[in-house]
Amino acid sequence: MYDMATRRQALALVAEGRSLNSVSTETGISRSALRAWKIRIEPLPRMVRSDECPGPADQEAYVYLLGLYLGDGCISPHPHGGHHLRIACADAWPGLIAQCRAAITAVHPDSRVYILQRSGCVAVTSYGNHWTCLFPQHAPGKKHDRRIHLRPWQQALVDAHPWAFVRGLIHSDGCRTTNWTVRNGKRYEYPRYFFTNKSSDITALLTTTLDRLGVGWTRANRHNVSIARKESVALMDLHVGPKH
Repeated sequence: MYDMATRRQALALVAEGRSLNSVSTETGISRSALRAWKIRIEPLPRMVRSDECPGPADQEAYVYLLGLYLGDGCISPHPHGGHHLRIACADAWPGLIAQCRAAITAVHPDSRVYILQRSGCVAVTSYGNHWTCLFPQHAPGKKHDRRIHLRPWQQALVDAHPWAFVRGLIHSDGCRTTNWTVRNGKRYEYPRYFFTNKSSDITALLTTTLDRLGVGWTRANRHNVSIARKESVALMDLHVGPKH
């Protein structure tokens, strides 16, 4: 592991305008390490694995984060142990990025949360030792290619905070739109919510929760759920609202 003095000297060369390739050739430090140090210069702690998961510090924030994770989240291992939790959020929704960051902090206050910029989106990221036990849905492969179900303790939290779960799913893979139609020569506009996900299991988790909340929904097509009834949209506006 490189000491802090070495890290600062290497970054000073980068700050002079030199390319990562030239600095890497001169110092022997990999370009991937240099890129990582530009985001976080301090080394990640080598955590001691604990078999006992501490559980979420904030249950409602966890249920919201669970919805975000099922929609746009992933977990990847770190070479030194532990895992990174990443939630993809579009640049167009800065409010969502802030809410996601706040939720991660509330669920795991001891973990640092940072932003990795990607093309057109950011990855809200946090390193920790218990993300895989907090999100046991983690497994190799795409979520829509494998079975997704909640553990009993997760379902109990969703039952206690159903709107937080719906809000997380809609904020990840849903949207609020305004549709229009023409009747008797007049244009009428009406709001509607959509949810799009290729996983039938994740979609079923949403629709089952909507049923419990008295929100009417229909299948727009195989991968899309539509919420268009006036009273149901009003409920969604009250408890979910559009992304911002």
